[in-house]
Order: sequence, then C-alpha cells, then structure tokens
Amino acid sequence: MTAEEYPFGYGKAESVAAVIVSMMLLAAAVGIAIEAVHEIRTPHKTPAPWTLIILVAVLIAKFAMYRRTNAIGEEAGSTAGKADAWHHASDAITSAAAFIGISIALWGGPGWEQADDWAALFASGVIFYNGLLLMRPALHDLLDKMPGSEIIGPVRHAAESVPGVLDVEKLSARKAGLVYYVDIHVQADADMSLLDSHELSGAVKSAIRRNVPRVAGVLIHMEPYDEDAAAKRRTPVPTPS
Repeated sequence: MTAEEYPFGYGKAESVAAVIVSMMLLAAAVGIAIEAVHEIRTPHKTPAPWTLIILVAVLIAKFAMYRRTNAIGEEAGSTAGKADAWHHASDAITSAAAFIGISIALWGGPGWEQADDWAALFASGVIFYNGLLLMRPALHDLLDKMPGSEIIGPVRHAAESVPGVLDVEKLSARKAGLVYYVDIHVQADADMSLLDSHELSGAVKSAIRRNVPRVAGVLIHMEPYDEDAAAKRRTPVPTPS
C-alpha cells in the first residue's frame, strides 16, 4: 500500500491510529473502573508504603514522556501523536491517583483501605473523558471536516493576492494525515484565453502552497467573473430584529 495507490486515503492512517489509541484509553478507563469497584467491595489490606516510591518514579517518567510526545505531536500537527501522548498521561494520572489514595490509606489507618481504590475510580473518569476528547478531532479528520480559519483564511488570502484573480467563489479543504488538500473556485476575466487561464491557475496554486506549507495539493476550478454574484457574496446578510 503506497501513497500513489491511495493519493487521498493514505493519510487517513494517521486519524485511524488516533481513533485506535483513543479507544484503548476508553477501554483502559473502563477496566480501571471495574477493578476499582471490585476492590472497593472487597475487604483488603492497606498497600505497603514502599509502593509510593515506585509510583513516584512511574509518575515522573510518564509525565516526561507525555510532555515530549505531546510537543512532537503539536509541532507536527499529528492527531495520532497527541493521542499517544495522552496514553502516557493516562498512566501518569493513574499513578498520581494511586499515590494520593495509598497515602490517605496509610495516614488514615484501619477503615481507610479503600482510599486508593476510590482514587483509581476518579482517575478512570478523567481518562475516559480525555479519551472522548481525543477521539473527536480524529473523527473530524476521517469525516473530512472543514479546517478552521487558521488554514482557510491564509489560503483565501493567498489566492486573492494573485494578480488576475477577481474573486474566490468557493473554497473547501480537508485534512489527510499531516497535510491538507484544497478545492478552490477562482473567478477571472471571461475573455481570458485558455493558456492564460492555465498559467493563472498555476500561479494561484504556487501562491497557496508557498504561503501555507501544510497544503499538499490544490485543485483549482477556473470560472468567468460574475460581478453581480460577487457583490451579493460580499453583502452582509441582515440579522432579524
């Protein structure tokens, strides 16, 4: 399977990976909650004090891994990278909750043995919530949701700044992996020759990719300029009083 065989779907592997990681977080949260409820209902001894040392070591290591992985994911714009970062964060959250719970159990003495289990139950809720938050952008990418103004705005501005472009009628974009693919309708002089129209579309494509590096592909539709239609698009729609 290569990018040439799947020119648009190949990048979806990034979003699929993010969904899988999110589902793993949700499953882990459910598993932790089930185990915590079972332990709460089952009398048991207070954990050994030395477990606190191990939990601190795990917490520090997992938090460092979360920071590093999340920074890479943010820099690359990778949904899967950020989801994987939260996989490390979930381990850090459960370790922190266990540390607090065991500390309370040790400090409270008899009758407080279930404190760490209640803490684990709380942590499972936090992990489940974050798993849902991480799945949302991944599903948006899989369903080709339009990107925000941080992408659409610069793309439109780059196209409109090219000499010869009289208006941008339609503009849509979708994310595939780490890059975007743009579909844009550009209006120009109706008397322009086919050669000039072709050169203008090439100039628009170059301007977009130059100003918005995350755009990997641009499909341009050249159309005759319609002054009346352009005026209507620029006229704000009155809000009902």
